[in-house]
Amino acid sequence: MRILVTGGAGFIGSNLVDRLLADGHEVGVVDDLSSGSRANLADAERNPRFGMHEMDVRDPALADLAEEFRPEVVCHLAAQISVRRSVADPVHDARLNVEGTVSVLSAARRGGTRKVVFASSVAVYGRPAVIPVPAGAATDPRSPYAASKLSAEVYLATFKALYGIDYTTLVLSNVYGPRQSPEGEAGVVAIFTDALLNGAPTVVYGDGTQTRDYVYVDDVVDGFARACGQAGGGGRFNLGTGIQTTDRELHGLVAATAGAPDTPGSAPARLGDLPAMAVDPAPAFEALGWRPRTDLVTGLKTTVEWARSRSSVR
Repeated sequence: MRILVTGGAGFIGSNLVDRLLADGHEVGVVDDLSSGSRANLADAERNPRFGMHEMDVRDPALADLAEEFRPEVVCHLAAQISVRRSVADPVHDARLNVEGTVSVLSAARRGGTRKVVFASSVAVYGRPAVIPVPAGAATDPRSPYAASKLSAEVYLATFKALYGIDYTTLVLSNVYGPRQSPEGEAGVVAIFTDALLNGAPTVVYGDGTQTRDYVYVDDVVDGFARACGQAGGGGRFNLGTGIQTTDRELHGLVAATAGAPDTPGSAPARLGDLPAMAVDPAPAFEALGWRPRTDLVTGLKTTVEWARSRSSVR
């Protein structure tokens, strides 16, 4: 297949590109490199079935690219991902996440695309009444970021109704693994790993009992690869493990893996942070044939080894 990946130079996107190329697909990437890195695509760029296009997904030229490339599937991962930035500047968030998605869908229509696979977020569930959160749970966005992700899901359904473009929405829990940046509002695994390998202080917010559902990037990529086929059309599926890990437990696991002291500092709980989150991935088992196959200890070992190799280069 010909597959276009937006945000393909980012953490999840670049891992997805490598998987799709390994599976024999022809892959195009659209990324403005505002947060992604061309270095993440170093292996991909040596593949004759790969093409890189440096542009914003809102660029009108995206439609021309889609018309020329004719992707059968578009994997849409490009996004503004900071909840805090969305609160500070909701207009910017909407421009990237809502307008950007409409632009991608319009380009997909021009390009004759069969299906769009969309990366959504557990943020759309807000403060869930039940944990693990079922895929059919009510949505309750509590930030502009969550609202923009949910708006994008509505546009997916609208374009299917109007133009017959199929879609699958994948709701991602806390993804971690190689290539995740520790900078800015990044994943806590990357933040802990970078600090502990470099002897820098770490902080656990609140009493350390806040929980999250950590899913390894290769497992998430497998979900996207499966959704590129016929399965899961018109559905929303959670990609997570259903297992809750506290912040304090996570710090201990990363410290043990990195061979560093398990002595984090403490800070007051951050306003708006959820006390608990995990998702029920069971519907994806049947619809996509997908399961999370990497346990947290194994995933952390690979992640820390990758980060250590990067540190040694520096």
